[in-house]
Amino acid sequence: MNTNSLLTSTSTPTRTILDPATGEAVGEAPVHTVEDLEAAITAATEAQPAWAALGHEARSAALMKAADAVEANAEELAKMLSREQGKPLNGPNARFEVGACAAWLRAAAGTPLEAETVVDDGETRAQLHYRPIGVVGAIGPWNWPMMITVWQIAPALRMGNAVVVKPSEYTPLSVLALVETINTALPENLVLVVSGGRDVGEALASHPAIGKVMFTGSTATGKAIIRSSADTVKRLTLELGGNDAGIVLPDSDPQAIAEGLFWGAFINTGQTCAALKRLYVHESQYDAVCDALTNVAQAMPMGNGLDENNVLGPLQNQQQYDIVARLVEEAKASGARVLIGGNPDADAPGYFYPTTLIADIDNDNPLVAEEQFGPALPIIRYSTVDEAVAKANALDVGLGASVWSSDLDAAREVASRIQAGTVWINKHGAVDPRVPFGGAKQSGYGLEFGVEGLKALGVPQIING
Repeated sequence: MNTNSLLTSTSTPTRTILDPATGEAVGEAPVHTVEDLEAAITAATEAQPAWAALGHEARSAALMKAADAVEANAEELAKMLSREQGKPLNGPNARFEVGACAAWLRAAAGTPLEAETVVDDGETRAQLHYRPIGVVGAIGPWNWPMMITVWQIAPALRMGNAVVVKPSEYTPLSVLALVETINTALPENLVLVVSGGRDVGEALASHPAIGKVMFTGSTATGKAIIRSSADTVKRLTLELGGNDAGIVLPDSDPQAIAEGLFWGAFINTGQTCAALKRLYVHESQYDAVCDALTNVAQAMPMGNGLDENNVLGPLQNQQQYDIVARLVEEAKASGARVLIGGNPDADAPGYFYPTTLIADIDNDNPLVAEEQFGPALPIIRYSTVDEAVAKANALDVGLGASVWSSDLDAAREVASRIQAGTVWINKHGAVDPRVPFGGAKQSGYGLEFGVEGLKALGVPQIING
């Protein structure tokens, strides 16, 4: 079995990872150093040329075997993820995430990428090819640690690269387990995990042997990566989160859209970059939408993720809990109306914040203007569609958005006016491995998924003649 053996040693210091639902120990994560990172990059650099030489067909076959391995170990991986990240096994959560890992591995393997003939007029013949970059640095988040790691490594591997992965300090065990599973189908040292602190991430982003960095996380950290990558002119794909708006048009059916709205906002207990984070509802539908959403929210059980009945879990860490609690308290202090939630039990174990819906809130309230990244959704009333679009576009981020309507043509017209990388119609956050995904404005740049995602992990080369 190919594991992270290069970086595994009895002398490596470790850190205890705690379950955010109970506070109990989940396991010990290695604390790697910058010296460990150097060793990993050296090993990956040596392993990459032979992998690149195999060609697309052989690499795709290996990715298919990696997907098989993930599926064979799916339940064990899901339970590790639930204990470390907090998300429940059921619903669009831990089992869903592990299943998505297999699906994205297969999609990266199965997406065709042929050389493109740009010109062939009898005098000039030019073809566009994509060559491997070399070694890719993958820096992932704690909210979807397994799935987003696969989003990074699967296309990188398919395109002939090696990968050095830096997981979040909050969720290293899930990523280590996932990569160990995937590596059973791959050559030695092709994918290595360096489970260190911020110094390791900074060294990875600036290392001269890293040809590209893929990062999912905060805008502030993304800007730091941009700065640190400048001296070596690294390629970058940055998914920097957002504050996604949803617009409910006047002709919508509140009962029909309520569950879709709920999961658009509260998938992974709201800890999703492309979750619905501020909802604009026309005044004619406002009360009905508020009532329908409240009824759905009341029926969704929250608790320990290993309990098969739960579909909502804790926030992953104290820092995120404090952000959500502060924003909700500021909303309450402003006079906004709490429809449900907003009353956490300070004495209960774990970082549980109740499902919270806030109505009659101003658009400039911090709960609206800042990304809450948790289970609290502000619902803002609007009078005209132009007003709703202007408010949706007012922020400096634009990852995703959604429009909800019984009239698809009307919804698409409104969608075309929204400044976001993806605008969904009558759903929110439904990513697909075949469909390119990326942000606008300060939500980052570069595309993932599909053919465009594969191209982003290669160096374009024109052969002219």
